[in-house]
Amino acid sequence: MKKLAPRFIGERIRALRNGRAQSQAAMAERLGISVSYLSQIENGDRPVTPAVLSAVAAAFPSDWAAIDGDDEAALLIDVLEAAGDPSVEGVLSPDTARRAVHRQPLLARRLAALYAAYRRTQDQLRVLDDRVDTSEGPRSQLPWERVRDWFHSERNYVDALDRAAEEIAEAIDGPMAPGLERLLLDRHGVRVRAQASAGDALRSFDAATKTLRIDPHQTPETQTFQIAYQFARLDFQERIGEIAGSLGPARELLATGLTNYAAAAILMPYRRFRDSALELRHDIDRLRRVFGTSFEQTCHRLSTLQRPGLAGTPFFFCRVDMAGNITKRHSATALQFARFGGACPLWIVHEAVAIPDRILVQLAEMPDGIRYLSMAKGLVKPSSSFARPPRRYAVAIGCEIAHAADFVYADAIGTNGTPTPIGSSCRICPRQDCDQRAFPPAAADIQLDSDHRGPVPYTFR
Repeated sequence: MKKLAPRFIGERIRALRNGRAQSQAAMAERLGISVSYLSQIENGDRPVTPAVLSAVAAAFPSDWAAIDGDDEAALLIDVLEAAGDPSVEGVLSPDTARRAVHRQPLLARRLAALYAAYRRTQDQLRVLDDRVDTSEGPRSQLPWERVRDWFHSERNYVDALDRAAEEIAEAIDGPMAPGLERLLLDRHGVRVRAQASAGDALRSFDAATKTLRIDPHQTPETQTFQIAYQFARLDFQERIGEIAGSLGPARELLATGLTNYAAAAILMPYRRFRDSALELRHDIDRLRRVFGTSFEQTCHRLSTLQRPGLAGTPFFFCRVDMAGNITKRHSATALQFARFGGACPLWIVHEAVAIPDRILVQLAEMPDGIRYLSMAKGLVKPSSSFARPPRRYAVAIGCEIAHAADFVYADAIGTNGTPTPIGSSCRICPRQDCDQRAFPPAAADIQLDSDHRGPVPYTFR
């Protein structure tokens, strides 16, 4: 076997560490090496060994392109992901995975392909569960479903819009809202007026008079977002039209979703937001003060940080209403909750809906053994009249336990406690001992015992 040449790429390792806002001690601990060893690597005094490269790949898979973008490195990432699936007993070390990729690349590719196929079947199972839950049957998707799935397929990241929005944000000197108002006037001749519109509209644009009216009773964060939305709608119209045109009848809905995406990307420009998020360990309240955004806007933006070569910590994000319906859902993780309600009642987001303005944290474990740290907070959007009840809902974000060091909310509960066993949906959850089960899994063999009654009136196999 050909001996690999020494690799001195310490400057890339240092750039990765600085980009993640980590100290040498924190990164060394994560890689399982000493601080002095890491310091020598970064200073170019020692080469990066295959074992260290494997450890970096396992600890920072989303940033691997910044370290090594060759085919063997990409295959190593796929093999480590497959080997790390906790539903299979045994542990495959990064060093063993590296040797397998180097010595048996065809076998490694087959392993990665099989795992990818397994993941696809799980996604298909969730889709079937959704159809059962909504009595869809064999019909075509509704437009809003197509838009939801489009964003999911793009991993909730739209590169062309994100980079254009970042350029706009960096060109604004001073507070964001006045800067956007100046841009609207200079580029499009549109004036912003703080004036309530008929029908309790949050935003109303009159193209004839080129006037944008913003309801002054909204929170400052919402007012700024509405201004950013109108700017993105006018300034990115051609780009958005090109992207949305491929979705046929759903293109108008997708265009609206893309405009919302661009508005958020202007208020929270990618690189600055990602760097601040890492530095502040994703503390939502501190982040929202830095960028002048709402709690929900900030959580949502964290789930979009998937730029190739500069990815953020992979988060899932969702919003749940008082009835338990999931009204927004995005995930850069393996976690995929039910799309049409029916989410696991043991998940902390349901409790958060009933307890507004308090942050709840949970260590949870899915049936496949993957553990997640979740943060949820109940929110209330006040109405403009007693006759209109306020909107009550909860938002939640979370990440895999491997990223606990980057998630400030993990400090509240730690990572060594007993996790709450949760699932995606009762119809596809295999757990036998769940007292909260609403109905048995699809295709399960249900068994009843007239002489014995447990918390759930049946068992299954």
